[in-house]
Amino acid sequence: MKTLILKTASNYLLPVLLVFSVFILLRGHYLPGGGFVGGLIAAIAFVLHAFANGLDKSKDLLKIHPGFLMPVGLGLAFMSGIAPVVGLDDPFMTGLWFPDPFPVIGNVGSALFFDIGVYLVVVGVTLTIIFTISESA
Repeated sequence: MKTLILKTASNYLLPVLLVFSVFILLRGHYLPGGGFVGGLIAAIAFVLHAFANGLDKSKDLLKIHPGFLMPVGLGLAFMSGIAPVVGLDDPFMTGLWFPDPFPVIGNVGSALFFDIGVYLVVVGVTLTIIFTISESA
């Protein structure tokens, strides 16, 4: 069902939902949210765009295959967990924090990089599954 209203709305909702997903990603640092929920919201934004404009246009919009995001996200999450072991001889997944807060984001530490890795994995897995199902239908 490709209506003019859905096409127009999806073109405006895609950037809004992506910004909201990044907000949820950063909010999960201190409150409920984080990489998993933010990744699902980002994937939903692209699925809505694919419903309205077609799968090919959504794939062109992504520029890279969503399956590429999975190993990148896993690598980032693993590196954020292994950094304390390599750098400071601390246990795996020990939180490392920058001494001063960053503007807008706040305190930045290894937990944020772990959440970004989870975000990328969730977006990659979700879009790969949904795009594969859509292609076969």
